[in-house]
Amino acid sequence: MLSNSVGGEIVEARLTALDAIVDGLLDDDMTGLSRDNLVEFFQRFETVLRKATAVGHRAIVEAVERRVPEDLGCRSINDFLVGTLRISGADAARRVKGARKVGTWHAADGGEMDQELPTTAAALRDGAIGPDHVAAVAKTIRKVPRMVGFDEISVAEKILADAARSVTPEEVAKIGAHLLAYLNPDGDVPDEKERTRRRGLRIGKQGADLMTPISGLLDPEARALLEPVLAKLARPGMNNPDDPESPSGDVESESLDRDALAKAAARDTRTAVQRNHDALKVALRHVLSSGVLGSHRGLPVTAILTMSVTQLEHETGVVSTASGGLVPIRDALRMAENAHPVLAIFDHHGRPLHLGRAKRLASADQRLALIAASGGCTRPGCDAPATLTAVHHIIEWRDGGPTDITNEDLACDGCHALVHDGPGGWETRVASADTEYPGRTEWIPPPHIDPEQKPRVNHRHHLGDLLSAALAHYRARREAERREHRRRWQREPADSADSADSADSADSADSADSADSADSADDP
Repeated sequence: MLSNSVGGEIVEARLTALDAIVDGLLDDDMTGLSRDNLVEFFQRFETVLRKATAVGHRAIVEAVERRVPEDLGCRSINDFLVGTLRISGADAARRVKGARKVGTWHAADGGEMDQELPTTAAALRDGAIGPDHVAAVAKTIRKVPRMVGFDEISVAEKILADAARSVTPEEVAKIGAHLLAYLNPDGDVPDEKERTRRRGLRIGKQGADLMTPISGLLDPEARALLEPVLAKLARPGMNNPDDPESPSGDVESESLDRDALAKAAARDTRTAVQRNHDALKVALRHVLSSGVLGSHRGLPVTAILTMSVTQLEHETGVVSTASGGLVPIRDALRMAENAHPVLAIFDHHGRPLHLGRAKRLASADQRLALIAASGGCTRPGCDAPATLTAVHHIIEWRDGGPTDITNEDLACDGCHALVHDGPGGWETRVASADTEYPGRTEWIPPPHIDPEQKPRVNHRHHLGDLLSAALAHYRARREAERREHRRRWQREPADSADSADSADSADSADSADSADSADSADDP
């Protein structure tokens, strides 16, 4: 019994109560719960389980620091957990890794050591994230190059941990991949000579079944050119050779029967790679005939690249395409030599200036401005690139919303369908001027996702801006902490020190605001 040890009586009482509560839940009749009650049960129970994970980490730390596995003849803490709990080796390794990343460990003098992922640890203790979220954050931080500064790493961890509170572990991993591109834009990208050497397209011998294998590597420019073609021609329901009633050609054709497309999409059983194959075949047919690719979602079928003035001046880093790909800046500049120039002008918040139209469909100019400003779908957590989005009326057209750039933003087809007044529907609105992200599109989730229905914005396509702003605030706060520590150490009078601190804080805030404004101005 735990009560036989010092301090064990309290833990024993809590475990006994926990056993009784779980036993009660096992016996409770859930058939009487309403739909909303059942949703709330899932959310609250998951929160408890996540907090329990943090408790397990505390126990692992205690066992390791007291050398319990060695005392019991176990080779390691992993071996101890496998034998004691009868869990798999993989599960034991995951728990130990989690404890090392977010557990509170102690130095030889008994003092608490800094946690490796402090913001992630806090989110786990709150029950807002689970072990898979922790693993996704840790995996990204582990890939950050050593030359990146401590401040940048700390801010990156906070961004990932904050994002994990509202997205899935898979989405955290995707955010992490793009965050690494901002932290280390050139480090892991092979140089141009190496990319040129590795490029290639292999067309194998035709087999007895008349099929031809194809393999190879596309350089960034070739991918950027191919992506918009596939986005236009590989949509579910389009160009399906197995469906005689499938619409052919491109999805933007004025003669396209939208009802027929919807029905064909519902019948379409092709995989994504099969649709890509069929789309490429159609594209080649168009190129070899008349080249009438037309437009995609109101824009010419072409590679659309977004870069900042800073990137243009320094010719370094990677730029994003409207299809979600990444292209080294030098390749992007080479592609721009033969491109039709488009100038997008933004206000000081990084939002496109007025390009309003008194009609239902957005103009090409409006869509180009939205692509440059938003980068892709604006629903929080969605990583759909701009080529897979439609222009969404924030205030619905049927409700009197104008087709104006201040009432428009991008949403992919799947997320667009989530905006409705029925159960499970999302709402959208424009963030007011006094909010943290003025002018951005806020999405308000339904109660089953967030009982408090707090408005959210999507940082998925704005990681560079988010990193810059968070870094400025982090450094300003750390400088204020240094000043306070210096004041306490030197035992300065509180009144004079507070006055100096207030002046310094104002200077730091002004510097941070100036940096943020510069970042916004640099965005195209």
